[in-house]
Amino acid sequence: MLVVTRYRVPPDDATSFRDQAHDALVVLSQQPGWLGGQVGRATDDPEAWVISTVWRDVGSYRRALSAYDVKVGAVPLLSRAIDEPTAYEVLAAVPAGGPGTSGDAAPAGVSGSARASDADEVGLGSAAAPTVRTDTDAPEPGRQSGRPGGSGTDGSGADGDRST
Repeated sequence: MLVVTRYRVPPDDATSFRDQAHDALVVLSQQPGWLGGQVGRATDDPEAWVISTVWRDVGSYRRALSAYDVKVGAVPLLSRAIDEPTAYEVLAAVPAGGPGTSGDAAPAGVSGSARASDADEVGLGSAAAPTVRTDTDAPEPGRQSGRPGGSGTDGSGADGDRST
């Protein structure tokens, strides 16, 4: 799991922000599932900053944000981030030594997505299937949609209108 938070930092606050960001990384690094992190600033725009962290999985990241020390030592800074998606699943990686070497930030190679293909359409309690396809799976022959059950919005193959 890759987490990228971007910030706009006025030049007068650069040193303070860098130090606070480092302190936030130190606090986060004490949490289970932490694999690494860094703070960076854009070379072409000194007001554009980024904090990137790598986690074993989404659960580790979410539990870390719930820890008391993180709420006190990192969340105040993290809450200043630009409001945009920040959590990304790693779908391809190559370690520092290149293919075939071991790296500690992410497994090498290409992996499938854990995100269900209908994640934007199906809510809690409305999906039930032995397996759920992901949005990076190859389409099944004869299917109009990546969702199990055909093209209906409820997964039944019907039109999904339950009002009748």
